[in-house]
Amino acid sequence: MLVVDLDGTLLRSDMLYETLWDALTRDPASVWGALGALGRGKAALKAWLAKGTTVRVATLPYDARVIARIEAWRAAGGRTALVTATDTGLARAVAAHLGLFDEVHGSGEGINLKGSEKARFLTERYGAGSFDYIGDSRADLPVWEAAKGAISVGAAPAVRRELDARRGAAPEHLPPATDPAPAILRALRPQQWLKNVLVFVPMLSDLAFDWTAFLLSLMAFVALSFTASAGYVVNDLLDLADDRSHPRKRNRPFASGAVSVRTGTVLIPLLLLGGVISALSVGPVLLGVVALYFVATLSYSLKLKQHTMVDICMLATLYTLRIIAGGVAIGVDLSVWLLAVSMFMFFSLAAVKRLAELTDREAAGREVSRRGYRVEDRAVLSQMAIASGYLSVLVLALYIDEPQVQEKFGEPWLLWGACPLLIFWISRMVMIAARGEMRDDPLTWALENRTSRKVMLGTALFILLAVIA
Repeated sequence: MLVVDLDGTLLRSDMLYETLWDALTRDPASVWGALGALGRGKAALKAWLAKGTTVRVATLPYDARVIARIEAWRAAGGRTALVTATDTGLARAVAAHLGLFDEVHGSGEGINLKGSEKARFLTERYGAGSFDYIGDSRADLPVWEAAKGAISVGAAPAVRRELDARRGAAPEHLPPATDPAPAILRALRPQQWLKNVLVFVPMLSDLAFDWTAFLLSLMAFVALSFTASAGYVVNDLLDLADDRSHPRKRNRPFASGAVSVRTGTVLIPLLLLGGVISALSVGPVLLGVVALYFVATLSYSLKLKQHTMVDICMLATLYTLRIIAGGVAIGVDLSVWLLAVSMFMFFSLAAVKRLAELTDREAAGREVSRRGYRVEDRAVLSQMAIASGYLSVLVLALYIDEPQVQEKFGEPWLLWGACPLLIFWISRMVMIAARGEMRDDPLTWALENRTSRKVMLGTALFILLAVIA
């Protein structure tokens, strides 16, 4: 008999955390029901989460190497069993999908089939030393001791050493399917930290060029980057089902199983702690802004992104909060002009983001997005993106004639050179999104695209000349 574990072994994920995030996706308030079930024990929690789950077992990230072992065992005439601490109902659904097991045993109300409890169950059912076992964690050590053959899958080095020490016969070790470190880094989306350079805008607009302002802005950048990464992890865990059905997003770390959902859950508080420490190093006011940013991000991920137009307004707000954080960090009052330019510009970028997504959906033959937009909305979104972008340039043009600008800049008329460049940049960006050639967030794309960088360089040059001329 070949006995196979599910979580972390056959499956490159953990069904407890899969069902938890599925419940939170359907109803964030379900966290209270989960805590109540946990009070009755871990088995009760698993049963409660499994009861109404919508997890699609067909799209879960299975380990092809383990499946190959099971198929080879069955081809040789052997029997197989899926024995897991996961709820029995979910284990049966997985087994029915794969069609590889003769028996299925899982946890039920009051019984958590894990560790020594699993070892006792297998010994009573099959006899000690009469089965081979494939597992992955320290909890499987008692089971491996009772087994005839032992195979570990992606086990930690310490677990492999302890298994080798306990076993008379040398166990077989399958290394992790992928190196988790690069995958974890990808899950944090460091390329999205480029958006946080917006914290330096108040320093530049106020012409506060000194090391103190730079270091304070840098700490705001770090605080927002940690907090934003926590938000990205939350968003990806809430979007698991949709990402696994998407042609590109299914390769994301959590959707593909390169990083387990359990690891992602642990990362969230660690990232938030990094954000809190970085923000407090500047002051409590910055911590308040960063906290507001995370609450807004969480609200967006849990609910607001599902509502047409509300999601665009929220994205624009999140961009603007980065500029507010920069102003708070260096202690300058943000002008109404700067905030107006920001809101109009970032509303334009958010509309471009949705326009690009709808263009992708049209190419894939899908008519409606999960946020309620339809393919025929592309024309309206394009008009909103252009109108809002042009309004931001208009506000900037009006700002140039303000008395305070005339006093601050040596040759303020040179600032007019930035206006046609920005009009060109906005128009080109909307056109590229409408053609389906924008594969990333608009601001990230703007910072990586060669033509866009030239426009930014030209804009910065006009501002610099206006200052020093």
